[in-house]
Amino acid sequence: MGNIKAWVQAARLRTLPLSLSGIILGTALATKQGFFDLGIFVLALMTTVGFQVTSNFANDYGDGVKGTDNEDRIGPARALQSGWLTRSALKKGIIISIAISLLLAIGLVYLAFGLDNLPYILLFLVLGFLSIWAAIKYTMGSNPYGYMGLGDVFVFLFFGLLGVLGSMFLYTKTIGFTSLLLAIAVGLLCVGVLNLNNLRDVVSDKKHGKNTVVVKMGFQNGKRYHFLLLMVAFICCTVYILMEDLTVLQSVFMVAFVPIFIHLKKVMSTQVPGALDGELKKLSLSTFLLAILFYTSVNYFL
Repeated sequence: MGNIKAWVQAARLRTLPLSLSGIILGTALATKQGFFDLGIFVLALMTTVGFQVTSNFANDYGDGVKGTDNEDRIGPARALQSGWLTRSALKKGIIISIAISLLLAIGLVYLAFGLDNLPYILLFLVLGFLSIWAAIKYTMGSNPYGYMGLGDVFVFLFFGLLGVLGSMFLYTKTIGFTSLLLAIAVGLLCVGVLNLNNLRDVVSDKKHGKNTVVVKMGFQNGKRYHFLLLMVAFICCTVYILMEDLTVLQSVFMVAFVPIFIHLKKVMSTQVPGALDGELKKLSLSTFLLAILFYTSVNYFL
């Protein structure tokens, strides 16, 4: 495989819409309050892409080294597993990606807060370093938290709460209770995507000691857990609509739950883990659709 194509494969571009969903939703919440800055928006998107690519490189490396990515694994081929990139090359890629991500994060924080809000600057720089740590430690190192069933917690915190509320705070310097509802909803949908991945790979993960939530609770209970994640996300969005007293047009983002519920029906009726591979993209894009529709409703129907 050509070198550029190998790096694109390792970057897993199909995961980017999901990671961008929280930034778009957080920006929409800020816009709803009358705050928007194009520079912050673009830098926030770029920083998130940097963190996600770093995470994908690290995940490719960690699972490849530990042997979790192997011929038993279902889904797209991985760069290290397939021999497209060496360990040394992928390590260098991770380091370069970290450096770019941190530079973007510093630029974002400076643009959002200037030099007059030192506590906010320090807070977001710490959050940036924690994001890098979380990206790397998911599968890399001697005690990766992804192998202990803690991936769901970190995805909820970083993709949901930090992604939505953090990006909103960059504009507004405040956080509201109703905004928390949407942050929880997006976080749960993102956990749902990870859970789908774990449902699909449950046999391989169990064989190689990757003790995900699904490995611990079993395939059938993992599907019930998936049902709970998506239903609570739907309830959070519904409560948000009621508390904000939104009109039908302002609630257009709920259309995203139509493909989500179709997806959920498919998951609940599936008995073969490998058959769930195609569902990851559906839930990821549905979450992205929810964010886009909410952004649209804020800009055109409020």
